[in-house]
Parts: sequence; structure tokens; C-alpha cells
Amino acid sequence: MNRLKDKVAIVTGSTSGIGIGIARLYAAEGAKVVICGRRAEKGQVVVDTIAKEGGEASFHFMDITDPSSIEKLFADTAEKYGKIDILVNNAANVGLKDGRVDELTLEMWDAVFQSDMRGTFYATKCVLPYLQKNENGGSIINIGSMASCGGDLGSTAYACAKAGVDMLTKSTALQYGKQNIRCNCVRPGLIVTPENEARVPQVLKDIFLSNIMVNRYGCPEDIGNMCVYFGSDESAYVTGQIINVDGGMNSHAPTVAQFKQLNSRTW
Repeated sequence: MNRLKDKVAIVTGSTSGIGIGIARLYAAEGAKVVICGRRAEKGQVVVDTIAKEGGEASFHFMDITDPSSIEKLFADTAEKYGKIDILVNNAANVGLKDGRVDELTLEMWDAVFQSDMRGTFYATKCVLPYLQKNENGGSIINIGSMASCGGDLGSTAYACAKAGVDMLTKSTALQYGKQNIRCNCVRPGLIVTPENEARVPQVLKDIFLSNIMVNRYGCPEDIGNMCVYFGSDESAYVTGQIINVDGGMNSHAPTVAQFKQLNSRTW
């Protein structure tokens, strides 16, 4: 339980959902974790939960759309703990209105990109000088989305922004790998959290489960476990990778679910 011992980790967007799962696992593995987001009360609940579980965490306000708050996050963390080892770029606003190309306005497009692409880029840019100070570099983990795996009927801006996160991952890995700075991306599948469970209709769950290769939906800990690996020294030779943590949903032919219903293997 010490895979991240003595490491200082920032997990953006860690006041709810997947971010909480990542932060709690990081603390359980020995990291000093900075919980950050816009909701201080919820952030403090996460900090208190981690403390009860024997871990160490603190809260710092951050608005992913505000560059000055991102800058302050890293400066204050380095001052408090003396270094930064890991950044998990999890913050994103998946609740923003989105749709088909003809339905999107420029304002809607820009709002999604500001939250989901621009913020990830700027957090990455801001953390680099701190990681470069470390003898052993550090690790950046971007949380992408399976929305970037292929075209869909909607969520056009969100999918495009997350595809940008995929390429930012590869570019960062290439440009800073020789400085021992690694960058990888985790693409979650359908992750059911305490916050979204009541809002995910059963018909949507059924559609996903018919395409998932295992017998359950994902949970925040599934993403957290992969992030622990990417943050630890175990993945020292792994960088520039984009990993789907989706129960195998994107690893099969798109007709599999329909053939299952027919109890057939082929046509």
C-alpha cells in the first residue's frame, strides 16, 4: 500500500465522481493528495474522508476555466509540500450542452473546449516547470473519454475536445520524455458514480451493458487503479499511451451486441 509513498499528487476535479475515486486510492497508496475544484465544502468532505482512512490530503480552490487559479494551485502546492510529482488532469465539464454539428453555436463549442481542452492544456503547461525540478521527473495523467474513439450522434464538441486531449498526451510525452516526465491518458467507459447513478436512465445502462465485455459497469476505483499505476514507478517505461478502461467496449466489432441478441456468432 505504498506504491506512491512520498509523492505529491494533484488531482483536478476531485470533489466528485471519478476524481474522488482517484484521490482516495492515491492517498491509500501513500501520496500527499491535493483535492481541488470549485466546491470547497465538498472538497473538505473528501479531505476529511481521506484523513479518516489514514491518508493525507488538503483542499485547494481551482476553476479549470480560470488560468490564474490554475497557476496559483501549482505555486501554492509547491510551497506547501516542497515539490509536485504527479498531476491528474481530471477536471472537465461534461454537463455542458452539446449536440450535432448543425446544432452547435460557436459559444457552445468554445465553452466545451475552454473546460475540457484549454484547461487540460494549461494545467499541463503550468506543472512542467515543477516536474522539471525533480531528479526523477514526474507523471502527468490525462483523463480522456471513449467519446474520442469514434463518431457519434451527438456530443460533437465534447468528443473533439477529448480527441485533442489524446494528442496533447502524445505530444507532451514526446517533448518531455528525455526529462523523465511521462504523460499517459486514461479513457473511461461508462462509470457509474454516486452523483450520476440516479441520472443515468436504465435504457442507457442496458445499451452499454450489451456492449461491455464484462458483467458490470465501471466505477471510480477502476479509473483510480489505472491512475495509481501511471503515477507509480511501476510505469517508469510507459509513456505516450492512451488506455481504454471501458470493460472492453471499444475492443470489438460494432455489431457484436446485435449478434448476441440473435444468439448468433456471424451472419
